Amino acid sequence: MSAQTAIQTTDLTKTYSGARGEVIALNKASFTVEQGKTLALVGESGSGKTTVARLVLGLVPPTDGEVSILGQEISKLKEREMRSLRRDIQVVQQNPYSQLNRRHTVKRIVETPLKAFKEGKPAERNDRIVEMLEAVGLDAAYLRRRPHELSGGQCQRVAIARALVLNPKILILDEAVSALDVSVRAQVLNLLKSLQRERNLTYLFITHDLGVARYIADDIAVMFRGKIVEKGSREEVFEIPKHHYTKNLISSVPLAEPQEKSTKPKTIANLPNPNPSDACAYRSRCERGQVETECVSKVLVPNSNKSHQWLCHFPLNERI
Repeated sequence: MSAQTAIQTTDLTKTYSGARGEVIALNKASFTVEQGKTLALVGESGSGKTTVARLVLGLVPPTDGEVSILGQEISKLKEREMRSLRRDIQVVQQNPYSQLNRRHTVKRIVETPLKAFKEGKPAERNDRIVEMLEAVGLDAAYLRRRPHELSGGQCQRVAIARALVLNPKILILDEAVSALDVSVRAQVLNLLKSLQRERNLTYLFITHDLGVARYIADDIAVMFRGKIVEKGSREEVFEIPKHHYTKNLISSVPLAEPQEKSTKPKTIANLPNPNPSDACAYRSRCERGQVETECVSKVLVPNSNKSHQWLCHFPLNERI
């Protein structure tokens, strides 16, 4: 790992055991995020995006594979070392209301991480809180307010201020704007981009919204049933998608002009086995996969063209 690599995963795997046997939530996911850049993880519900976030945050241990944060392989860290590392990696979650304690004031909410890490005296903490609120577009008048007195966008700004108050290097944003109105979403996205430029922040941005991913991300990783089926730069993935699932995701975005006739292919809705083999997990939905025997019998290996990588026996070659 280079000194400028903030997050790196190698063959990251997570399985869960239940009454019906073992379920593979994540299957050999490998990616890197450079310091100051944004990687967007995109895919439908159940694709493994949030499992990646939980593993990167160290909330659950991997079944196999490695996670390295700022050059440190987290499974090898002692509790004290892991606690120190948590200063550098914070999270902003989806629901702007449920992630904030409704009984607490904004001041107390943003102050919580400072107290947890025993940062500064009360007056110093207060100055730091005001500074962070101003950084996210809120003034000191909000200090005494509670979440029920704020809009969704204001609550999310408070959550961002809380995440940044310890000056972390990495933010995990798990559907951080999906619950917001479109106009408020744009404001929060612009705020995140501005904060990233000012503070050289690294973002792991989890979203099902391709428009959001295209706007904020430098690189994209497309997930399906626990696997990363395609990854590359924003331009590569959106303009020259190689995997059939990626193309179908892009094609599912509503047309800007409703009167235009859609030429997008119909996605086959059959759900694949939650524990796919090394063959293509998307074959039951893919028009090509249903007629090609290789998609069932041949083991998939990553194909690559410089930074652009994909898992597909019959990759697409047309530009969108």
